[in-house]
Amino acid sequence: MKINGQQYRTIWPDPADKAKILIIDQRKLPHEFIIESLSSVKEAATAIRDMHVRGAGLIGATAAFGMHLASIQATRGKLDTALAEGAVLLDRSRPTAKNLKWAVDRILETAGKANSDEEKRKLVYETACAIADEDAAFCKALGVHGCSIIEKISKAKGGETVNILTHCNAGWLAFVDYGSATAPIYAARDAGIKVHVWVDETRPWNQGARLTAWELQQEGIDCTLITDNAGGHLMQQRMVDMVIVGTDRTTHTGDVANKIGTYLKALAAHDNNIPFYVALPSSTFDWELDNGSDIPIEERSEKEITTISGMTEDGRIETLQLTSPETRALNHGFDITPARLISGLITERGITAANKEDIHRLFPEKAMS
Repeated sequence: MKINGQQYRTIWPDPADKAKILIIDQRKLPHEFIIESLSSVKEAATAIRDMHVRGAGLIGATAAFGMHLASIQATRGKLDTALAEGAVLLDRSRPTAKNLKWAVDRILETAGKANSDEEKRKLVYETACAIADEDAAFCKALGVHGCSIIEKISKAKGGETVNILTHCNAGWLAFVDYGSATAPIYAARDAGIKVHVWVDETRPWNQGARLTAWELQQEGIDCTLITDNAGGHLMQQRMVDMVIVGTDRTTHTGDVANKIGTYLKALAAHDNNIPFYVALPSSTFDWELDNGSDIPIEERSEKEITTISGMTEDGRIETLQLTSPETRALNHGFDITPARLISGLITERGITAANKEDIHRLFPEKAMS
């Protein structure tokens, strides 16, 4: 994707020093565009935990590069220990996103095939780069598949604008490139299809207001910011043609964990007979969990609800208290949307129904493992 016309990924090795990994600090967007350098596995874990980076695919890629940083900083004879300790540190940074553990486990498995520390470090770095490249390629592919849905709606409307509602940020900023929920939108734009996006603000981190709207504006996509509670009303007024969201973990039976509030959008879409799609690369599937109720739900700081940050009229970034100091808050980061409310899952291999049989048919190697 592009920032002020310049191409960027969300994470990349420093061309001058592969002992440093560069990221875009998403806490500062949209007011400041800051590139941050990560130099250790601890810094990578902090970046994940404290939301310098966020989103399923980007969390996985950051964890993979964090393992790379752990490998190059390991002292002689301690490489295996450094990787094992790095894996534990990264796994604990955020519990819900499947891509994180998937990436760490893949690094450990690949490293275990090496015959020397030098080969191990080489394989870890190459695997981290491969994970990032695959994430971008998978998102581009699911964009092509998802575009076919938008195209059908466009034709049914006689070429009029297709109005798409999304929740949180499942865009380029949540992955290495293209995004999941936004990839079909970008593909539709490139195909000459008229699209407009309703952007949920997505409290309490406001990923929609701060990130999705800004990202879409950078790409010239027509979009309108709405409050989280407005989606149902817009659906009742026939102002939404379809919903596309992302996911941080999806069971192999089709239940979806995504940013808190997704379940309510799915209920409203179901009640108004509006198609509700979830876009995800296959790295987000959990092939062991049968029930969405078993997905661990992250509980974050109360301060994310009781305070809010923004830019003042004179250009200063400030954090303000919204509530009385005594106010208690419960801050679950995700909710579960059951498979029965989902029209389909958009993956890099195609679109599948949200059920075990069809998901396994699309990924037979996982069904056999």
